[in-house]
Formats: sequence, structure tokens, C-alpha cells
Amino acid sequence: MKRKKIQVVTLGCSKNTVDSEWMMGHLAKDGYVLEHDPEQFKAEAVIINTCGFIGDAKQESIDVILEALEAKTEGDVKKVFVMGCLAQRYKTELGNEMPDVDGFFGLGENDLMLAELKSKPYQYMPGERVLTTPKHFAWLKIAEGCDRKCSFCAIPLIRGKHISRNIEEIVEEAKMLASQGVKELILISQDLTYYGIDLYKEQRLAELVEALCKIEEIHWIRLHYLFPTSFPNRLLEVMAANPKVCRYIDIPLQHINTEILRSMKRGVTREETLTLMHRFREVLPDAAIRTTLIVGYPGEGETEFEELLKFVEQEYFDRLGVFAYSPEEETGAYPLGNPIPEEVKQERISRIMELQEGISIELNQAKTGNIFEVLIDRKEGDYWVARTQYDSPEVDNEVLIEVGGNKLKQGNFYRVKITRAEAFDLYAEVVKEKK
Repeated sequence: MKRKKIQVVTLGCSKNTVDSEWMMGHLAKDGYVLEHDPEQFKAEAVIINTCGFIGDAKQESIDVILEALEAKTEGDVKKVFVMGCLAQRYKTELGNEMPDVDGFFGLGENDLMLAELKSKPYQYMPGERVLTTPKHFAWLKIAEGCDRKCSFCAIPLIRGKHISRNIEEIVEEAKMLASQGVKELILISQDLTYYGIDLYKEQRLAELVEALCKIEEIHWIRLHYLFPTSFPNRLLEVMAANPKVCRYIDIPLQHINTEILRSMKRGVTREETLTLMHRFREVLPDAAIRTTLIVGYPGEGETEFEELLKFVEQEYFDRLGVFAYSPEEETGAYPLGNPIPEEVKQERISRIMELQEGISIELNQAKTGNIFEVLIDRKEGDYWVARTQYDSPEVDNEVLIEVGGNKLKQGNFYRVKITRAEAFDLYAEVVKEKK
């Protein structure tokens, strides 16, 4: 009997990726043939895991749904199912606009979708995932939802309140992933620093990281999305003491002007932010600091923007991304409207990114001649593409090593010497170890 093929498309963040991987693990166990992010739709069913975070992400999700429906009309696909954040937030509206979709399933409705596929009810099993990343690294979701009240963000409305997974369950999944060849764990959630408060009545991220460091096969542990408010100081001590923890701080600051931060309901001031940055550089002087900023938030005049620009210039972030403010229904900032024209937002993004490009070039050029340990992610054209501990996949610098006579292996670690630097790429040669 020919097994049925299901194609899964994942849009949005790494949290969605994990949700898809868990779902795919369940379907694989149930006998389905699975394909992730296909180039063209041709299957028994297509499952689209959507993002509904900001306007551009919503539009991308809608475009993919329409593409799948076109394949259904042409007879290449029998059923189209939509899950994830967009389905959670706009199920009724989407159903009215797209009646040919066979089902919209919000968060926590996996069993309903599985019933449509004639599959068994969903049951989470640690490590039972179909990894869609290269097998040497994996996202490890430690919590779901968010208790923060940021005025621009719809995530709490979509994902609900923060729910921590217990340490034992997370460690069990990490061990299963390690047994499958994973060497780098990237911890994710909507808010890592809040981890444990709901479950243990105190922040427990430091303890979780210590427990994960004991897994022998794991070489790197990376932390994504560390909220600045009530930052756990002990975490910095654990990072400094454990060489397995990447010297990498991913912290979305969003702005520096105190009044803007207050309106955003970030729970932190300019002075507190600067103190935190000083603490990072004091305890982890070699850490790469990555942040994201929002421009065009209501109330951001030229004075507030210049303050933000000067902050970027002074702090010399290793990695930086900028988003234009997008008004989201039912959020705290929505009644403030969207007074700043889109062209002004884009001009501000350009000014920050032009400044950051110069900073990136200077920081990267300073690495020339230095030796780093790198992890090989893939081979692309004439180069092996690798990363240092200071770089996360897909969003940060890549280290390019000419294939030439280098018989390297994906998923292995090597020591390399940086020979040349550009704004967002480093070029390197493998260091030949002395015998």
C-alpha cells in the first residue's frame, strides 16, 4: 500500500519550526511520507503553519495559502489545512475569505486536524521530532506563551500566558536530540528570562542551562530572546563559568528613550538599559550582543529617533535588526494609531542599518588574523559555510572556507584563521593542527 505524502510549510519564527517538527514526528510515526517547505505543492495534503506577528508576516502566510489553493484547484493537492498563529487569531475571517481551505486550526487544536487526516490523536514524546534544520543543531523550546504586556505585541493574545516546561522534560528531549547527532542546542521561547516563574515561583533559566551543560554530546548551548526586564544576574555567572554556553546575548531592547519604552510597556528605562549593557560587558567582555529595535512607534519624533541612533553608535552592537512599527488590533498601542508615515519609518531603518553596517565592518575586520572554532553548517558552491559561537544560524555572520582541498564535514568543528572580513561575512582557512 502506497503511503500518503503530506507537505508541511513553516512560516515565521523558530517556535513555529519546533511546532511543525513535533507534528511531523507524530505523522511520521503514523506512517505518512513527509516533505518540509517544498518547492512546489503536490501531495495528499498540505499543512501551512502560519505566522500572524506583523503585517508582512501575515501577508506572506496569506500568499502561501493562496498558492496551495491554486495547486488544489489544479488537482495537485487534495486538501489544504492551515494552523498556527494566523489561524488562531483570524480563524473566522479567514474561513469567510478562503472557503476552499479544508480546515483552519488554532493553537491546541492539533487533534482536530489529525482527525481530518485520519491520524491518531496527538501525543507529545520528548525528542520525537522530524528535524527540519541540519541534524547538528536544533531549536529547543522551553516554554510557550508570554506574560509580558508590551503594547505593540500581539503574541500574548495569540499564544496565551507563559507556560514553562519542567526541567526534567526539557533535559530528556535534549538527550534524545543529542543521541540523534545534535551538537548545538538553541533555547527558545517568547521570553527566556521568565522561565520557571509560573512553575517554580522563581527564575530557573540558569539552573536549566547548568543541567543541559551536563549532556556530554552537546558542544554549544545558545540562548535566544532574553528579555531585559528583571534580567537574572546568575545566568551571566553560569554563562561565564560554562564553556559550552555560547558567548552570545540575544536581547530585544526595542528602543532607548524612556518615554517610548514606558509607552511600549517594556518595564525598563534608559538608565536601567545602560546599566544592563554595562553588566554584560563587565561579566562577559567577549560576548556578541544581538538586539532588535522598533522605529516609527507612535510618539517617536526626530529627537527620540536621534537618541536611538546615538545609542546604536555608542553601544557598538555585534548584531542588530530593525523593524518598522506595525499597529496590531487589540494591543495596547493600537489606539495610538499609526501617525508616522511609512516612508519616514523606512528612512529611519536605512539610517540605522547604514550605521550598523559600518560598525559590523569594523568589528569583523578586527577579527582578521584571529583563530576561532567554527561549526560547519553546509557546503554552498565553492565554500564551506560555517559559524563561530558568536553567530546564530540564518541571522548572523557566516564564515566562508574555500572547499579547495579541504575535506571538511558538515556538523563537525574546526579551528580556522580569519583571512578577510566583510560587513556580514568572514573568510577563513583551516588551521592545520601540529602533530
